Amino acid sequence: MKLGDIASVLQCRLDGDPDVEISGVAGLQDAGPGELTFLSNPRYAPLVTQTRASALIADRPIDGVRMAFLVSANPYLDFARTLDLFHVSQRRPEGVHPTAVVADSCRIGAGARVGPYAVVEDDAVIGRNAEIGPHVVIERGAHIGNDFVAHAGAMVCHGSEVGDRVVLHHRVIVGSDGFGFARRADGTHRKIPQTGKVVIEDDVEIQAGSCVDRAAVGETRIGRGTVIDNLVQIGHAAKVGENTILCAQVGIAGSTTLGDNCVLAGQVGIINHLRLGDRVLVTAQSGVGRDIPDGSKVSGSPAVDNRRWLRATAVHARLPEIDREVRRLRKRLDELDEGS
Repeated sequence: MKLGDIASVLQCRLDGDPDVEISGVAGLQDAGPGELTFLSNPRYAPLVTQTRASALIADRPIDGVRMAFLVSANPYLDFARTLDLFHVSQRRPEGVHPTAVVADSCRIGAGARVGPYAVVEDDAVIGRNAEIGPHVVIERGAHIGNDFVAHAGAMVCHGSEVGDRVVLHHRVIVGSDGFGFARRADGTHRKIPQTGKVVIEDDVEIQAGSCVDRAAVGETRIGRGTVIDNLVQIGHAAKVGENTILCAQVGIAGSTTLGDNCVLAGQVGIINHLRLGDRVLVTAQSGVGRDIPDGSKVSGSPAVDNRRWLRATAVHARLPEIDREVRRLRKRLDELDEGS
């Protein structure tokens, strides 16, 4: 594909030869002649002088660098769009594989692809152009929108509602029972029936091994455009807002509410019945035990304001030296007391 054609698709300004032939895309250090790369983080700018790529997506041309530039307001996003041009996903042929089990009472829209050993139970409804991989299970009464993709082993449990253009990666479970038990007087546990449902809004992507539990009553809801990494646990009756990012191994306890455009970095834990506002950023391995207002950035366990946490960790690293100095000063004070 010619570089000029890529620039036209991306609507980027081209600074260089439009007839340069581009055969693929790669990172700065791996790209070779005929490939396109990108620069979005200034930290990696020194690598630009070392790359062998034929063209670079960047927010401006770089003085002294002899290559073609695609000038972009968002190089990382346009690099992702370029990947789509060169790596078109291979879809299965339309139709239902002979080994799949599809109930007579379910409804599946036109253009569906149902893979080997998949199961679609009674009264399930699936929209147009579904891509249902091997061993996927859609339980009874689930309602799923158009352009749904479920990779191998994913499950949408009974009564769950899933919007349009939702992607579930391998072994994702939507609508498993919430973790609800009542303790009896003798110390044993009585399971609380999980009679609610899960609602996944449009344009959500949930990656491998993550679970979204159904509520005991009411619903667990994941807002439009939210993306969820691998091995994330979302508890019963939790509410996650729109365009939020949940990174790997995040755990959200039941009845917690997250606002829109939040970011929870890896291994963040949130206890139950909390409310986090919009645009909240929680850094990796933090434990949240209180409500967090809009626009906050918090760190640590228990989580506090990020700037306070940075100061605290700087002091923490020096605690042995501080302890020795305190001991020395205490000894000196004792000596002065004895001499007075």
